[in-house]
Amino acid sequence: MNVPFLDLKAPYLELKTELDKAYQRVMTSGWYIMGNELEAFEQEFADYCGVKNCIGVGNGLDALHLALKAWGIGAGDEVIVPANTYIATWLAVTYTGARPVPVEPNEHTYNIDPHKIEAAINKNTKAIIAVHLYGQAADMQTINMIAKKYGLKVLEDAAQAHGARCHGKQVGGLGDAAGFSFYPGKNLGALGDGGAVTTNDDDLADKVRILRNYGSKVKYQNEEIGFNSRLDELQAALLRVKLRHINEWNGRRVQIAKKYLAELANTELILPTVPDWAEPVWHLFVIRSKQRDYLQRELADKGINTLIHYPIPPHLSGAYKEYNWQVGDFPISEVLAHEVLSLPMGPHLTNEQVMYAIEKLKCF
Repeated sequence: MNVPFLDLKAPYLELKTELDKAYQRVMTSGWYIMGNELEAFEQEFADYCGVKNCIGVGNGLDALHLALKAWGIGAGDEVIVPANTYIATWLAVTYTGARPVPVEPNEHTYNIDPHKIEAAINKNTKAIIAVHLYGQAADMQTINMIAKKYGLKVLEDAAQAHGARCHGKQVGGLGDAAGFSFYPGKNLGALGDGGAVTTNDDDLADKVRILRNYGSKVKYQNEEIGFNSRLDELQAALLRVKLRHINEWNGRRVQIAKKYLAELANTELILPTVPDWAEPVWHLFVIRSKQRDYLQRELADKGINTLIHYPIPPHLSGAYKEYNWQVGDFPISEVLAHEVLSLPMGPHLTNEQVMYAIEKLKCF
């Protein structure tokens, strides 16, 4: 049996009629950038997240970058980031000219450890980026308390967490702003790149709208140096269709995660930990094993596809060599990089595929 890590074709086949209609609607309209589809999606996704504003942009990295830029963060400033995350979180900070300041994760949830944040704050700190890694919300209550104490902005990196909840509240409106990615493999994925900023701050929303469109609110009147980062009409139309199904698809991910957790509970694998206040949407189901590489090869031989998120922590990547971080500087993140393995996860996995993967994991 073959068990794909994620089947990207299946959502199209399920929603083919709706998606084809959306595609044809855009193509026959003759309007492909900054039109009615984008405006409608922005309103619908804002409603979904329970916020006042959604601004569609080119991708998830741009969403984070433009939010930071709109706050005026730049050279000489520092932004606290998780040491354990995808490098895009750090790049967003670097693009502004500011310095990313890594903080280690909680070794059980893999999200930034809020109890280690205060030690990283100084007079140059301007913001905290809280990543909802793998689809599980960070401890936003504690992070917001710290931010309020020091007068810092809080930016949610919700690229993997469409629909996740923290203390009963949905991500996207838990900080001062949030950045989402609609990369095809996300829980809410476009058929290409895409992203969005969500916020209840009207001033911030206006600034991001200007920045995404060459620094212009009125055509040819450029108020500042901006960027070209706009969610196009076609992707917006397709996302509108998929948005209507995300809760159902997230529910299926939750069912699969529960099956993994129950069936693998008595193995030597380290399974995900979910705090009682968190409601994850399981973008990824990540286990840990000291024999990770061997396990991955064994599963591949049996037709079970897995991935590693992520094999190299940002502080040890070539992109940040100028900071001279060394092995051992962030030991928890480094251990995770050597042990984590993402199992097949997606709403279109069959029960048979899931049980086959579980059976082979138990054999290991």
